[in-house]
Order: sequence, then structure tokens, then C-alpha cells
Amino acid sequence: MYNVLICDDERDIVSALKIYLESDGYATFCAYNGKEALEILDENEIHLVLMDIMMPEMDGISAMVSIREKSNVPVILLTAKSEDTDKVLGLNVGADDYITKPFNPVEVLARCRSQIRRYMLLGGGGEHADSYVNGGIEMDDRAKAVTVDGSPVSLTPTEYEILKLFMKHPGEVMSPKVIYRRVWNDAPYGAESTVAVHIRHLREKLEINPAEPRYLKVVWGQGYKLDKGNRE
Repeated sequence: MYNVLICDDERDIVSALKIYLESDGYATFCAYNGKEALEILDENEIHLVLMDIMMPEMDGISAMVSIREKSNVPVILLTAKSEDTDKVLGLNVGADDYITKPFNPVEVLARCRSQIRRYMLLGGGGEHADSYVNGGIEMDDRAKAVTVDGSPVSLTPTEYEILKLFMKHPGEVMSPKVIYRRVWNDAPYGAESTVAVHIRHLREKLEINPAEPRYLKVVWGQGYKLDKGNRE
């Protein structure tokens, strides 16, 4: 059984999400601000976090920063339609996805399943042991480990899956919508901004100079591709 932490200061929302998730077989933990969420994470094994942005005492963005200092657990932000800037900020500090309120229970469960599946594959190793090499980037898919020029790189589950997609298809130009469909397994609404943020994160972790990337290149008007960054 997987454990999901629900964090929102609106108790009705927490109660509704608790019902949806438990009916689908998940165990739930409930928090009503960021501080409570961090305490639960410290004391329990959590496989997914659903986190509101606007909360008292500690908001979701601040909590997100603290979570990423010690954990790669997937985090889905719960946001209002008016919080577009906060959505991007949340993705910038390490959130994996977001769901806009009011939400559809079917969508919530689908997003949760997708993130937990990806997280558990990263933690336990997949059925297919493959290695990929592109220039100085090496990916061991059995160990779920990535190195750049011999140095280990820590990626979130979503970042790992995006990089794996590129490593399996070097040189192929993929639009944000295609990347979103393949990685998130969902309809690509808002794909451009979500994918762009994760690509920026990957560049910061993989590139010597993210402003002049060797590997992850933009093909203007079309999407992104992984170039062969030959060792110099």
C-alpha cells in the first residue's frame, strides 16, 4: 500500500481527497500547513505529496523547498486558476506536476498513479536493465543513476524520465506536447510551460553552462532535442 500526504488548509478539500485516494487503495496522511506536512514526512514513509500553495504558517512553495533539500518524493501542487505565477515557481523549486482547482477525481487519481509508478520504478529498479551514454552523460537504468563527466547527478523522478526519453531518442526533435504525453501520460494541457521548467532544471544539472547547452537544445518553433555533446 502506498502512502499519500495531503496538505491543504481547506479541510473540505483534504476530506474529499482522502475519500478519493482511500477508495483507490491508498493510505493517507493529512496536514493543513507546510510545517505539519514536513513533520509527517520526517516521521513516515511517504510515496506522494499533494500540496496546496496558499496556506498559513508555511505555504506550499516554502515547504516544497524544504522537501527538495532532503527528498525526491513526487509532489503535485494543488493550485487555483489565478495562481499561474505560483505554479511556475512551484515547478522551479522541484514540484513534479500540478492540478488546478476545482479538480476532477478521475484526473487526481490518474496523476497520482502516474507519479507513484514513476517514483517506485526509480526507487526499486525497472524490469529492463539498460544503460545509455550520450557524450559525457551516462544513465544506468537498473540503478536509476545518472552521471555527467563521471560526477553523480541527483534528478527528481520527472527529470529522470524526461532525460531517459531523450537518451533513448538522441537527435530526435520532440515538441512539449509530445514530451508531456510520453512522460506524464496525460493530455498536454499547459504542456509548454511545465516542460520548459523541467528542461531548465535538467540543463542546470547537466550542463557546464546552462545558457550555452552542449546537450539539451531548443529547436525554435518545434521543441527540444538531445545533441551528442562530444567530450572535448
